[in-house]
Amino acid sequence: MPNSGVVAQISDFCARVGADPLLVQAAGGNVSWKDGETLWVKASGAWLADASEKEIFIPVDLPHLHEAIKNGDFDVAPTLQNNSPLKPSIETLLHALMPQKIVVHLHAIEILAYLIRHDCETELRRLLTNCPPWVLIDYHKPGKELAQAVFQAISADPQLKLIFLRNHGVVVGGEHIDEVNDMLTTIIRNLTTIPRNTFSSVQNKAPGALDHYIPIQDIELHELVRDPELFNRLDKYWALYPDHVVFLGSQAYTYKTLDDFLFKNRQEQHSPELIFIQNRGVYVKPTFNRAKQAQLRCYYDVIKRQETGSSLYILSSLQIAELLNWDAEQYRQRIQ
Repeated sequence: MPNSGVVAQISDFCARVGADPLLVQAAGGNVSWKDGETLWVKASGAWLADASEKEIFIPVDLPHLHEAIKNGDFDVAPTLQNNSPLKPSIETLLHALMPQKIVVHLHAIEILAYLIRHDCETELRRLLTNCPPWVLIDYHKPGKELAQAVFQAISADPQLKLIFLRNHGVVVGGEHIDEVNDMLTTIIRNLTTIPRNTFSSVQNKAPGALDHYIPIQDIELHELVRDPELFNRLDKYWALYPDHVVFLGSQAYTYKTLDDFLFKNRQEQHSPELIFIQNRGVYVKPTFNRAKQAQLRCYYDVIKRQETGSSLYILSSLQIAELLNWDAEQYRQRIQ
């Protein structure tokens, strides 16, 4: 059995960061720790926010993964040490190859806001002068491809504790949870961006409903269609990072007017679950769950931290297709 004190510390940390939408969105992100020959890792689809109330971590055979890494087998399937019906995180191998005892991978808003920018490496070097050595890795599909890239980075510098993943997030490794927390706090403090502030609670009242659609509950999200800069970015800069694509699809369905939506909707065989009507509102179908709303809020929080007219990296059509046709991600979305 794992050390109860360590488990309590990690569970408290996970519950705290999991409840902060600027750090974790829905089932996004994952945490692990090593205990002898066991890697305890968050289950796929589990929410870090539930760490204090539910069993969200499952034990995986660590020597089995280390042997696979040694042999260059990055497609290895983790072996569970119990009969849990849950599946290990998609990123389990990434956690195994990091040498530190505790590994935290988050999609923190303040960090993501930089990792989608063309000049992110220059900005990170300018702003993170008081952080441990770090590396920026180009976007790779989560799982095998990402684990290979991280392995290469660690092989080049075994002392790495901090890895930034372009269009994805950050990985932090430490020997105890306080060390990890201190690094995260320092990074986020140095990378904090003042967001666009055009939101008005008076102007941004929820719009009326449409047939088969309801206005999104988070009132601030309607600013995506009421701020011209944000609305224009929906078409041009939608597919910014994996979880966004997995839960919200490959494109934003935007309409200049209500009539434009009604006309196009009559022509489509399947109407979208999420729509954006300029100067009117953001609408969803009743099937739009809280995991998807959390991802839309994440997008809003990231995009409103960009300078007007700035150019951003987006995922390619091939990268999007790889995510949407991936069994592991389809499983994670189903259990939400």
